[in-house]
Amino acid sequence: MELIDTHAHLDMLEGDLAAHLEEARRAGVVQVAAVGVDLPSSRRAVELARAFKEVVAVVGVHPHDASSADESCFRGLRRLAAEPEVVAVGETGLDFYRDLSPRLDQERSFRRHLEMAGELGKPVVVHDREAHRRTMEILEEYGPFHHGLVLHCFSGDLSMARACMEMGGFISVAGPVTFSNARRLRDALAEVPLERLLLETDSPFLSPHPHRGEPNTPARVALVAAAVAGLKGVGVKEVAAATTANWIRIINVDRRSA
Repeated sequence: MELIDTHAHLDMLEGDLAAHLEEARRAGVVQVAAVGVDLPSSRRAVELARAFKEVVAVVGVHPHDASSADESCFRGLRRLAAEPEVVAVGETGLDFYRDLSPRLDQERSFRRHLEMAGELGKPVVVHDREAHRRTMEILEEYGPFHHGLVLHCFSGDLSMARACMEMGGFISVAGPVTFSNARRLRDALAEVPLERLLLETDSPFLSPHPHRGEPNTPARVALVAAAVAGLKGVGVKEVAAATTANWIRIINVDRRSA
């Protein structure tokens, strides 16, 4: 069984990173995407991808930090995003739950990331929290996404998932799928075909049951896979094979501009 954790903040993990990656390997994880939230952490993601053969990098500015993303930041990101270790642009998007950056700044940054991904022909990884409608409105301006689109830690409903898929997007599933109170999410994911699903941990956040509230690690993507298998009524190996193939297809798509 080969699993891929398509979204982890490896630079935020406590303890020895090599030990965390070894634990993940023992759980069947063959690749981990190290995701940046600002320019320094994006640089670190690239460094980690160069240091560990099972790590690839995703570079971008989180919506929380959008107000601090000036032209110098975007020039730096653009250079990083062109590096061979970088498989996608993000995480970017909108967070209207915490609103740590003004919403106009979040939208401005989101659009810059979408444009960058299109120019480079690389997938874009989208954060969306309590901003479903506006996120989809902006994505529809830029779609369809021939170069790949990932809704990270999906929290929307089935209608949103279908709209994303119509634009060529994929739905990424994290720890909340294991939460007993996530009925709407579980109902939506039950209807999304395996061919459109990805797995992630968002480490060190959103640890799945029975570790909810603890720091998360890439190895626990196996628990996410098991939860998806339960929703689909299939074996974990089938979920692992499908989601791994999906990720490999996304990061190796024809590098055309959108």
